[in-house]
Amino acid sequence: MSIWDERYRTAEFIYGKEPNCFFAEQLQKLPIGKILLPAEGEGRNAVYAAKKGWDVTAIDSSFVAKEKALAFAQAENVTIDYQIQSIEEYCFPQNEFDAVALIYAHQKNHENLHRNCINSLKKGGTILLEAFSKQQIHYSSGGPGDVNLLYSIDELMYDFKDFFDLTIWEEDVQLNEGKGHAGMAHVIRLIGKK
Repeated sequence: MSIWDERYRTAEFIYGKEPNCFFAEQLQKLPIGKILLPAEGEGRNAVYAAKKGWDVTAIDSSFVAKEKALAFAQAENVTIDYQIQSIEEYCFPQNEFDAVALIYAHQKNHENLHRNCINSLKKGGTILLEAFSKQQIHYSSGGPGDVNLLYSIDELMYDFKDFFDLTIWEEDVQLNEGKGHAGMAHVIRLIGKK
């Protein structure tokens, strides 16, 4: 059993059932279409997007998270395509999605993940990203304890340098996303158009 299966093996939703605030706010500004959600966990953002009319594909490596996400989707009368796969092994389809949202998808090999996400976007598609910045190492509100898994603006500017429209910023936010993300945090946010 993976560390994520262990973490999600509780009736409680570790990161809550409400969507990430940045994700929900930005999603309503986009025309509805197909969206990819890597590292989706228990399905809070996938279910929200599906309720808004999006055709949702979610990826995660946790079987327990998938079970919870699908039960949540059923309870909300929506359907999501939830695929069990590690981000490293997932075969990202090319030019398939109108949007990709990376919400706390912390990966050591972020360049490869971001390149795959970019390639899976249609021309004109949008990428949304919220993650912990490297400053989060000084906060106790959640996230990886390894600074190499946290992001900087320079890293993200490099990874998404080919986007014609790119906005990246850092800020302090008060997280209230279940017990997994709770308290003051330092996050980095990105909106990019391919």
